[in-house]
Amino acid sequence: MAQRDYYEILGVAKDAEQDAIKKAYRKLAMQFHPDKNPGNKEAEDKFKEAAGAYEVLSDPQKRAQYDRFGHDAFTGRGGGGAGFQDVDDIFSHFGDIFGDFFGGGGGGQRQRRNRNEPRRGADLRYVTEITLKDVIAGIEKEIEFDTEKNCDDCKGTGAEKGSQIVTCTMCGGSGQVVRSQGFFAMASTCPTCSGQGTQIKSPCKSCKGKGRSVEHRKIRLNIPAGVDTGTRLRVATEGEGGYMGGPPGDLYVEIRVKQHAHFERREDDLFAELSVPYVQMLLGAEIEVPTVTGKATLEVPRGAHPGDNVKLPGEGLPSLKGSRRGDIYFRVNVQFPEKLHKDEEKLLREIAKERGLKVSTESGGFFGRKK
Repeated sequence: MAQRDYYEILGVAKDAEQDAIKKAYRKLAMQFHPDKNPGNKEAEDKFKEAAGAYEVLSDPQKRAQYDRFGHDAFTGRGGGGAGFQDVDDIFSHFGDIFGDFFGGGGGGQRQRRNRNEPRRGADLRYVTEITLKDVIAGIEKEIEFDTEKNCDDCKGTGAEKGSQIVTCTMCGGSGQVVRSQGFFAMASTCPTCSGQGTQIKSPCKSCKGKGRSVEHRKIRLNIPAGVDTGTRLRVATEGEGGYMGGPPGDLYVEIRVKQHAHFERREDDLFAELSVPYVQMLLGAEIEVPTVTGKATLEVPRGAHPGDNVKLPGEGLPSLKGSRRGDIYFRVNVQFPEKLHKDEEKLLREIAKERGLKVSTESGGFFGRKK
């Protein structure tokens, strides 16, 4: 089934300001919030759909990619677009928004997770830099990073082998303590268990009760041809390790393309400056020019004017959406010799005389002064 347009989901125009997008999302999130629609699968799906749309449109970089490529911007190349595992994943991303109208923490009245409950690891972000040449053919890169996983000794419990995890006596396992102040009841994080609802009597010596350890990860990443700065590639299950048997998160690799010394990129086309001797500008010529990967022959048309863009077809960059490559456009500038040879000056003076043009009688003049 085709995905719905993100702007349509939130009910906003394509040129909507960020405030309007946030307001529209808040309205939908309040309408379809799981706490207001318990057991309603359709409401939960709409809640996730709205969050997915907002996750893209609230980020200027992702929004620009979406406006250009649509949903294809986040498929095939990994994307990093909309996609949440569950409603708790949504709360972790947009807790500040829910807090505005549910009176605190991510899900309003939703209870804090038990530390022994399986849950998904966090997604990770990694930035890597490639060259314009890499964009043409794609490249395989090895990347290294550190992340967390369950402690091997305690399997994520944080407790020594044989010891027990008991319910917190202060909060009774809720993770919160409630204090009455006049007519009001104020809830706050339990200071004894730090909101976990449980206590560890004998902490694991390896992780000091945290249940987590650092893991150095090294993976090989295939970067496809045609990527641009801001492209995000999703590497499934290579993010933070899951908790208590939960699935790992994903790794999102953001691409940065180094600026080239000669070529300027505009989508799939490249632009560069080229100086052409005045004779070849007048008569036309085939000139050897540089490309990103080597050299090619450019045909400069007869009578080209300074400032004209002369196209070298098919030597630009490939597109993520197809196999066709863009073009290179050379902005031609006329190149005059610093000093004319005697025979060359004689010919030019004959041409000037033929056309009835007045020129300097001295050697040099327009084309170069005597030194």
